[in-house]
Amino acid sequence: MARIVVVGAGMGGLAAAARLRAKGHDVLVLEQSAQVGGKLARFERDGFVFDTGPSLLTLPAIYRDLFLKTGGALEESVDLQGLDHAFSYRWSDGAHVDLPGVNPARVAAQLGAALGGSAEADWNRLMQRAGDIWQLTRRTFLEAPLDGWRTLAPLAKDLRAVRTVAPWQSLRSLGRAQLADPRLVTLLDRYATYSGSDPRRAPAALITVPYVEQVFGAWHLGGGIATLAQALAQRCRQIGVDIETGCDVTEILTGSDGVTGVRTATGDFLPADIVIANSDATELYASLLDDPRTRQPERRLKRATPSFSGFVMLLAVQGRTTGVSHHNVWFPARYDAEFDQLFGRQAQPVTDPTIYACVPNDPAMRPDDDHESWFVLVNAPRHSDAPSRGSINWRTTGLATRYADRVLSILAERGTDLRNRIKWMQIRTPADLADDTRAPGGAIYGSSSNGARSAFLRPANISPIPGLYLVGGSSHPGGGLPLVGMSAEIVAESIGRVD
Repeated sequence: MARIVVVGAGMGGLAAAARLRAKGHDVLVLEQSAQVGGKLARFERDGFVFDTGPSLLTLPAIYRDLFLKTGGALEESVDLQGLDHAFSYRWSDGAHVDLPGVNPARVAAQLGAALGGSAEADWNRLMQRAGDIWQLTRRTFLEAPLDGWRTLAPLAKDLRAVRTVAPWQSLRSLGRAQLADPRLVTLLDRYATYSGSDPRRAPAALITVPYVEQVFGAWHLGGGIATLAQALAQRCRQIGVDIETGCDVTEILTGSDGVTGVRTATGDFLPADIVIANSDATELYASLLDDPRTRQPERRLKRATPSFSGFVMLLAVQGRTTGVSHHNVWFPARYDAEFDQLFGRQAQPVTDPTIYACVPNDPAMRPDDDHESWFVLVNAPRHSDAPSRGSINWRTTGLATRYADRVLSILAERGTDLRNRIKWMQIRTPADLADDTRAPGGAIYGSSSNGARSAFLRPANISPIPGLYLVGGSSHPGGGLPLVGMSAEIVAESIGRVD
């Protein structure tokens, strides 16, 4: 039996803890905040409930497997709800489409009916290509530890597979090559933002994101997606994982043979055979470790482009809004300008942003049927008290309030005016996200997927220090609930069972 300390009770840390406890290990989870869940959090006030992190669950099989292998079915712990009418997209020219939450053929048919031309056939063909890429890359790139460029060796031997994956091609260039309607290209571009990336630089393989969403379904959890964190923490405790909140780890200690334990802010030393870091990888290597074996992953991280952050408004809205779905997106006239402002040398709040809103038709998330809880998200530059490329100072007096007013005005210009119906508003800037989760600058996904080499710059789950593992959205295979769940499985399988 190994003594394992998990630093951080985000979803990756909790999932790894549960899997390893089920394998017979002694597991302690230490969380610096008062709550578990990390970025998978919620905010409640006056009967209004908001998910402040992920608002969509895809590929629930990852968590079904986790819960089954640690004691019982996922559906026994959370209220899993498939979304039939899931997404509404609106373009600047007035085009609008409502899409189902599952079935690529139905999605393509709806796109064809709304946009005309070859939209249906083009989207079907694109999703067929995405399915091929998913089959080629899932086990090699997502469900196993990444072994640098050697991971490409099996794929490189098959020229047909290489042409299908097209590692040299960006998501944008693939979209333009296969989608005749520029509005469909914009829709496809949107999926690069799921990893905090620029579609003009993100790899074409990201077409697997809409494929997974449409094939395996879009899901909601009654009471909010954050109930998954509470259910997982409860499962951990039921099977014997110790979870301590309000316990800040300030140092991971190492020796010549590997990790030896952790030190907390109170000065306590906790010995460990294995340490699993569910902290941001940049924070881990810059602040928690002092070991020359970390130099190579540190250098890789410095070459990677950090993901952007998000500007969030939680709106308590009086009355019901016609024409909205669970998930809603309003696109700007010039999508490229958004990415220029997010990743340019002179970063700034996006002047004409894409606006996303989650408006769950969930009685458990509103005080009554005459109110709505609106989670509004706009992509935003990261925070820095001393701004450099890709960041601004979100603590500047009045900036957050002024920008919130602008976003609401733009939403009104695009046909949905909430301003006279808002009872109250809670603003969360990238600075707040950085403070709450210690994600540097509030970068939601750690490093972005910008560039063909981005996957190989993302920190590996198995560190160069024996006994130290990385889990969560800033490590392989990336951010988002499904990938975080996969990272936990990779770590647990790498450590293995008690002999």
